[in-house]
Amino acid sequence: MSKCKVIAVANQKGGVGKTTTTENVAIGLARNGKEVLIIDFDPQGDLTACLGWKNNDALENTVSTMLDDYINDKDIRYASLILKHEEDVDVIPANIELADFEMRLVSVINREQVLSSCLEPLRNRYDYILIDCPPSLGMLTVNALSAADQVLIPVQAQYLPAKGMTKLLQTINKVQRKINSNLTIAGVAITLADMKTNLAKSTIETIRDSFGRNIRVFDSVIPVATKAGEASISGKSIYSYAKDSKVASAYSLLTDELISSGKPKQRNDFER
Repeated sequence: MSKCKVIAVANQKGGVGKTTTTENVAIGLARNGKEVLIIDFDPQGDLTACLGWKNNDALENTVSTMLDDYINDKDIRYASLILKHEEDVDVIPANIELADFEMRLVSVINREQVLSSCLEPLRNRYDYILIDCPPSLGMLTVNALSAADQVLIPVQAQYLPAKGMTKLLQTINKVQRKINSNLTIAGVAITLADMKTNLAKSTIETIRDSFGRNIRVFDSVIPVATKAGEASISGKSIYSYAKDSKVASAYSLLTDELISSGKPKQRNDFER
C-alpha cells in the first residue's frame, strides 16, 4: 500500500489564500523531511508563477500535457513534466491551456478519475502530493477530489462564505458517495486574518461554532501579511523570504498540525 497522501487544497471562492497555502504547506512538509510533489491544477497558473516560473505560458510541458497524453492513450513522460524547485519540492506546472480541459473532460470515459489515473504511478515516489484546485466546483476540482485522500479547505477570516462552504461540503460529500469513498476532510485552515479587527475574531468564532463539530478547524490562524504576497512575487516560500515573520510561524504550525493529524472526527455526512 502506498505511503503517499494526496491532498486537494480547495475552495471555490477566490482570494482566500488557497495558492499561498498550497505553496507554503508543501514547502513546510519538505522542510520536515518529506518528499513532496505540487500539482498546479488551476488554469490561471498562479502557483506556477508563485514558485518562480513567471512565463508559464511558454512552458512546453505542463499538467495539460499529462492529461492530454492520458486521454490519447500515450505514455506519460513524467520526467519531462516535473520541475525542481530550489526549496526541495517537485512541481507539475499549469498554464492557460488547462482551461480547455474543463470542456474536453466531459466527453472522456471515467472523466472524473483522469487525474487520479495520471497520479497513480507517482504515489510510490512521494510522501505527499498537494493539488492546488481552481476557484470553482467544475470538472477540474471534481477530478482533484477524486484523486485525493484528503481535502484542505482555506477559508478567509475577513468574510464568512457560509453558503460557499456548504456548497463545497456538499460537493465533497457527493464525491465521497459516488466516486471516492476514501476521501476525507483534513480540516479548515483560517487564512488572511486581521486579528486587530472584531470582524476577523467573530468570523473565526463563527467558523469554529458552525463547522467545528463535524470537521477539524486547525488551531493555526494565518495572519494577513504583505510579506506573504512579496514572497510569492519573489518565487520563494515565506520560510525563505521571511523566516522569522508571524506568517511563517503560522504556516509552520499549520504544517505540523497537518502532519500530526489523524483521521477526521467523522466522514462528514453533510446535507445532500
